[in-house]
Amino acid sequence: MDYGGGYSTTSYGAQGGAGGGGFMGGSQSGSQGAAGKGTYGKDTLRPVTIKQVLDAQQPHPDADFKIDEVEITQISFVGQIRNISTQTTNITYKLDDGTGTVEVKLWVDADEMNSMDTSEGTVSKPKLVENEWARVWGRLKAFNNRRHVGAHVIRPITDKMDITYHLLEATYVHLYFTKGFLNSIKQEGGTANGNQEVGYGGGGADTSMNGRSMPNVSQNARTVYKVLRESPQNNEGLHVQNIASRASMNVNEVLKAGDELLSHSMIFTTVDDNTWAILEF
Repeated sequence: MDYGGGYSTTSYGAQGGAGGGGFMGGSQSGSQGAAGKGTYGKDTLRPVTIKQVLDAQQPHPDADFKIDEVEITQISFVGQIRNISTQTTNITYKLDDGTGTVEVKLWVDADEMNSMDTSEGTVSKPKLVENEWARVWGRLKAFNNRRHVGAHVIRPITDKMDITYHLLEATYVHLYFTKGFLNSIKQEGGTANGNQEVGYGGGGADTSMNGRSMPNVSQNARTVYKVLRESPQNNEGLHVQNIASRASMNVNEVLKAGDELLSHSMIFTTVDDNTWAILEF
């Protein structure tokens, strides 16, 4: 991920799929103006800590929440699952990241609840258990003066380094909006430290993310990302079945590759868990 400039948003109508927040060249004031619009047609995805979620400001009940005086729409955070409560229409997870505790509600329909014990031939979702860490993508909501996060996706974390990475990323974003970006790492042409390329999450020879190095993901994940980036699509992105057909892969391989890309916040789900679009940075 390029941390060399302003926090930007991408419209749902943009080339290549839906929108998300990211870091790219631009002035701080202009970037905050873009992020501040906060409409559903122009969303951001911001990494946060739970304390930031709890401290977020809401000028009035119908207004978007603000963190660091910047409106937020979609958020991403990590936490350890302290409790799981299954209801008729939703599952409530209580997550704790060391800075605070918040409830996360994942809404499901009755048929999905009844089919959680997957039958043969059905792809099972990753198991979420108490005391393990998970990553959440969703929206901050308030009901009866009590805050919770309505989750679009919640997945277990398999690599504990993802926890450290996320907390560092959330810290950087907070410092950017409160202190401004570091001029010392802003370079023309997207390079720094001589000829070393600034990569998303680290080095690597594959520079297929608009000139930035991809993180250390499998070849299948790279293939799925390339299909999402290069295939014609509508605002909703591409369904898993469509990706599998275009990539000549089976569905299970695509789902596994998608989990990798989601864990690195390279893609996000749109109309359902199996329809994905690229996060534009």
